[in-house]
Amino acid sequence: MLHTLNTIFPVRYTAFILSALGLLMSAATVITMGVGWLILPIFMALVGVGLFDLIRHKSSILRNYPIIGHLRYTMEFVRPEIRQYFIVSDSEATPFSRAQRSLVYQRAKGESDKRPFGTQLEVYAEGFEWINHSMVPTRLSTHDFRLTIGGDCAQPYDASVFNISAMSFGALSANAILALNAGAKRGGFAHDTGEGSISVHHRAHGGDLIWEIGSGYFGCRNDDGSFNADRFAKNAADPQVKMIELKLSQGAKPGHGGVLPGSKVTPEISEARGVPVGQDCISPSSHSAFSTPVDMLHFIARLRELSGGKPTGFKLCIGHPWEWFSIVKAMLATGITPDFIVVDGAEGGTGAAPLEFTNHVGAPLHEGLLLVHNTLRGAGLRERIKIGAAGKVVSAFDIARLLALGADWCNSARGFMFALGCIQAQHFHTGHCPTGLTTQDPLRQQSLVVPDKAQRVYNFHQQTLHALQELVQAAGLLHPKDITAHHIVRRTTDRKVQSLAQLILTQLPDNALLLDDLRGLPLIYQHHWPLASSDSFTLQQS
Repeated sequence: MLHTLNTIFPVRYTAFILSALGLLMSAATVITMGVGWLILPIFMALVGVGLFDLIRHKSSILRNYPIIGHLRYTMEFVRPEIRQYFIVSDSEATPFSRAQRSLVYQRAKGESDKRPFGTQLEVYAEGFEWINHSMVPTRLSTHDFRLTIGGDCAQPYDASVFNISAMSFGALSANAILALNAGAKRGGFAHDTGEGSISVHHRAHGGDLIWEIGSGYFGCRNDDGSFNADRFAKNAADPQVKMIELKLSQGAKPGHGGVLPGSKVTPEISEARGVPVGQDCISPSSHSAFSTPVDMLHFIARLRELSGGKPTGFKLCIGHPWEWFSIVKAMLATGITPDFIVVDGAEGGTGAAPLEFTNHVGAPLHEGLLLVHNTLRGAGLRERIKIGAAGKVVSAFDIARLLALGADWCNSARGFMFALGCIQAQHFHTGHCPTGLTTQDPLRQQSLVVPDKAQRVYNFHQQTLHALQELVQAAGLLHPKDITAHHIVRRTTDRKVQSLAQLILTQLPDNALLLDDLRGLPLIYQHHWPLASSDSFTLQQS
């Protein structure tokens, strides 16, 4: 009974409903008794505000929480630096994440992101970083920075250096997917589907897609969960699909897998993923299509062939280094290389994961990216493979720093979530997202107005790349790819100032790992490279 009532009159509409009842009662009192003239205008005003909130496009919060949602904005206005929302708890959000969110909101809304008084950070604090500028800055004609992925493929992709990271339909609402893809279409950048496959909402606006294939093989699976080549080829042939990404692991919960409860498997999700409606949708913790590094590379080559020659690669969060080394050795043994590798940092986000996994499993992006970049250099493969990076990438400086560490491009989920209006309510798993982003509730989704949010997605992408252009110009460079570890400087624990080139893992010379003598290389290579095998992910004993 209570559930039925809440469906008809959601609790979040309580203030509006009470105001409407108050209006009716006060109007009746005025008519029958001739008193209450002072109260009537108050309820009329509240009901008017509530009705306007319900139809407004600019605020998902106010559409979902008419009248009462204004308390949030009132508190922000009175004390902007305190981001404690009345409706949802923001107590878990760090000051840094709140600053990130504020930056994205301003860029997404087309507002100025300029600040008075100088730096907002403590420049003498441990870990503070900056990019060195030039006395002869450059002037660039565009901020549309691009790179070609899969240059030897039949269908190479001209990609932006900043794209939307993997977020599945099912984790995100239909309207969120529609807005992201519409923004990507307008800005000419890529939208990663996440492992939930390609839904009708991904196809509606025609934005470029990176199709992520996870261990559940959603969109290309047999009834038993195994890979189905025919279904894959049919989906991959869509011109909207620009690249194929095999997901080995994700940063937020590597090695864990996941389950979408049957109660959330709607007919739309069923159609996209190829699973029965109402049944638990399981993502295994590992793949069934291959079991060795060599098998994995043959599978990647098969996906590339079945897709008609589209760039094909894989995504992983670095775990045991010898497993990564075994993949590189398999590349050398077979001659098969992926067109790209996306390194996902352990600091990346997810809809739901055990706290231990989000906090303590997997390598952070800094360390993972360096290991991948250096190993490919040492194996003489770096020029053949592009590297993407993902994990709390929000600002132009985040992008510049990761490019300096070896990435060719960056993906962001968090930043584009903020652009859609995410307030970090941390209600992903409940279905009660207050902004309509991470819910399958059709009423809550309606608060996210697609054209408005698509514009914000586009704005955020454009303004971030414009800021990146200004950084590149200030450094006296011609393209973000020219940023190196020598350009980024950090204040260390002992108050020293060193460039990342002085601090990071030694840059391996090309082909250094192909030599018999590994002495002089970092210990991780001396110890684990000789014991890694292309025939197994298991560490071989000496």
